Formats: sequence, C-alpha cells, structure tokens
Amino acid sequence: MTDVIIPTLLDNTVADALVNSCSDTAMERILQEISAVGRRLETMDSKITHLSADSKSIRVDFASFQAMVSDLDHCLHAIENQMASLLGNEPELQYLRHKLTDLEDRTCRDNVCFLGLPAKLEGADTRAFLCDFIPNITSPTFSPSLEFQCAHRFGPLRKQADEWPRPALACFL
Repeated sequence: MTDVIIPTLLDNTVADALVNSCSDTAMERILQEISAVGRRLETMDSKITHLSADSKSIRVDFASFQAMVSDLDHCLHAIENQMASLLGNEPELQYLRHKLTDLEDRTCRDNVCFLGLPAKLEGADTRAFLCDFIPNITSPTFSPSLEFQCAHRFGPLRKQADEWPRPALACFL
C-alpha cells in the first residue's frame, strides 16, 4: 500500500505562501518575457513595414523596366524592318554605287595633279604658272594652247618648310 499524505491546515498555509511567493517571482518573469516578446514583435512589425515599402518600390521599378523593355522591343522591331527593307534594296544600292563611281571618274578624268611643286612658286596665279610650266616640262615642240577650267592648290597648309608641299590641281577644258 502506498502512504497517503493528508495535508493539514498548516501545510496548506505554507503551500499557499510558497505558491504566492513563487507566483509573484514567476509572474514577474512571465511579464518580463511577455514584454520582451512584445518588443521583438514591434521590431518585426517595423521590419515588415520596411520590407513592404521596399517591395512596393521594387514593383514600381519593375513596372518601369517592363515599359522600357517594351519600348526597346518596339524600336528593335522597327530597326529590323528597316534593315530588311535596306537589304532588299541591295541590287539598287550596287547600281547607285557603280553610277557614283562612273560619275566621279568622268569628273576627274580631265584633272591633272602636280605633286612636289615648291610652295609659292606660282605666285598668286596658279593657272598662269601652269600654262608656262607644262610646256617647259614636256617637249620643246609642245605648242597647243592650254585651256584650264580651273587651277589651284589643295590640301591643308603646311606649317613647316620641310613638309611636302601642297599638290596643284589643273582641270582642263
């Protein structure tokens, strides 16, 4: 058999006193823990509020990036369409290049370029100088009259005397 302890009145008073004293300390500890949990919840609530604001900002940025990507996509399609139309015109472009080259050749075939003539040798009139100079460098029997449409020097001015002189150009009629 087990022994059964029957509390007496004195024991109940001691037990109540122990419970009361323990419960005050325990209650204070519980209240402190509840207060600490409350502070942690406030901190977490603050962080959640910041995260919510950050996520809203990210959504706005994402929406603007989507709009930018959409605009760039439209621009890319327009450029691709232009490239396709240009590539479709390749035979016409080749014809125009050939025509331009032919016109440049026809324009320049009456031109003679003189290289190495010292600077300021011709004075102020390049045309008169070349009319005298060309018969001197060809043969003494060269007698046709030279008619120029224009004659001039071209290219950048030389800053130093030892630099190669500017070429002279004569365009015959």
